[in-house]
Amino acid sequence: MKHLGEALRANRYPGRLVVLCRTHDDVLTAAYALTGRSEASRARRMEGSAAGELAVVPVGAQDNDALRHYVAACAAGPWTVYGNGEQVAEVAARLTGGQSPAEALHGLEYEPDPPIFTPRITVVVERADGKAWLGAARRPGNGRESTDTTVTALGRLPIGHGVLLSTYESDGQQVATARHHLDVLVDAGDAGQLLDEVWQALDPGFLVAATAFAPQDGVEGEVRHAADVTGG
Repeated sequence: MKHLGEALRANRYPGRLVVLCRTHDDVLTAAYALTGRSEASRARRMEGSAAGELAVVPVGAQDNDALRHYVAACAAGPWTVYGNGEQVAEVAARLTGGQSPAEALHGLEYEPDPPIFTPRITVVVERADGKAWLGAARRPGNGRESTDTTVTALGRLPIGHGVLLSTYESDGQQVATARHHLDVLVDAGDAGQLLDEVWQALDPGFLVAATAFAPQDGVEGEVRHAADVTGG
């Protein structure tokens, strides 16, 4: 099994990624990160809201784009949901409407952004007991236009273990959609160290922003932006 940093360094341009792990303080800990190649994809920030949400928002004069700007994480009733697009709010609404996590994560669509057709990746955590589900809606690789959906009910993660799911697998030039999640080991002792672990492993040429938080407590955590670190 690879360490988280090793897995991230092997995937130079992961697009957007979600991590769920149990850090060495025995706390279920989440991370979410953005990378980008285009100017528009890099002109983004993650900001908290008074409603307790974490949103990906545009920087500068660019218009709002639903594929780039969305609620990335929210606490909804007994649930915490985070992921890479507008489906986060949709899944949260389904959960608070009474659907199970498996039901809430089905029926989603991949992003309409040819030729890549970015997957929708989503994590659901039940805050009371830490049960978690990982969902992905992907375009099949065989030319079918219908959506393939996978939902994984995660078993309890031991200390130092986690899962990683990115939207892409890429060397920075050629981009393919990631087909499955990876089981990884983490060295981090807490959320701050997990953010450091993710931040240091991602290619600075594509890195945009990242955050880490304890999903059983909500979505509040440190948010780091490449533009602030570099002074851009």
